[in-house]
Amino acid sequence: MFETKNNLFRDYQFPKGNLKFAVIGHIEWINFIEVDQLPKPGLISHSRKSLEYPAGGGAVIAKRLRELTKSEVHFFTSLGDDFYGNQCLNILENNGIKLHVAWRDKPTRKGFSVIDSEGERSITIIGDRLAPTHKDNLNWSILDEMDGIFITAADKEIFKKSRIVKSLCTTPRAGLDIINDSGIFLDGLIGSNLDPGEVFSLNELKLNPKYIIKTEGENGGIVFPGGRYKAIENKKNKVDSYGCGDSFAAGILYGLSSGWNIEESLNLAKIMGKSCSEHFGPYKYDIKI
Repeated sequence: MFETKNNLFRDYQFPKGNLKFAVIGHIEWINFIEVDQLPKPGLISHSRKSLEYPAGGGAVIAKRLRELTKSEVHFFTSLGDDFYGNQCLNILENNGIKLHVAWRDKPTRKGFSVIDSEGERSITIIGDRLAPTHKDNLNWSILDEMDGIFITAADKEIFKKSRIVKSLCTTPRAGLDIINDSGIFLDGLIGSNLDPGEVFSLNELKLNPKYIIKTEGENGGIVFPGGRYKAIENKKNKVDSYGCGDSFAAGILYGLSSGWNIEESLNLAKIMGKSCSEHFGPYKYDIKI
């Protein structure tokens, strides 16, 4: 059983390191809505608070990594050439993330995250997930300079390009077929053991990663090899669970890229996941619009 020795995110946040990171994957323009209760058939719910900005796994991981390093975080993504796509570009770059965008003649993916009084969210997504491919004319050579890369959506050739880095992590949502077809060795495969879209068995993998981590929210999770780990007891009320898993994943990548062992990396990941639950939306600090 892994134990957490520290539960303060600020101890990791300052001083910031100089590690270089890239994230490859998707963005979703999300409208966050706090309601008195989640929608039910025939019921009208009233919003108490709302905000909207770029989110989705790729954006959240990039933003959380940017909080941990002095270096610019490079985010390779795909967006619709529309109002929301350009808003995503401008807002994320205003927050210290360098975007490399493959523009598509399709609408930028959007969605709603409805949060109840218990901090639980229900998400509805509109549109197709847009992801970069190796054929896109992006500055892929930058990947050679990175210490760590996280992939949320890509093709097998991008996985192969990315293997040059010290630490490469991904999520089952990137597609087990794509991961298997790439033939590369992963340092981390991180997914929710509670989300049917991320649950998988080990025999579905052609090549086992160095670490497989299956998260279970407030019940901790399992790491292979290693065993179960406990979540940090959250003495504050949970405000919003959106982005907790992505924040956790960012912590794992940062730790492994820093040369930490899995226990140290899990410690940071748990802290980042917990800290994300303590505020409305996935970003603790006001995002610059």
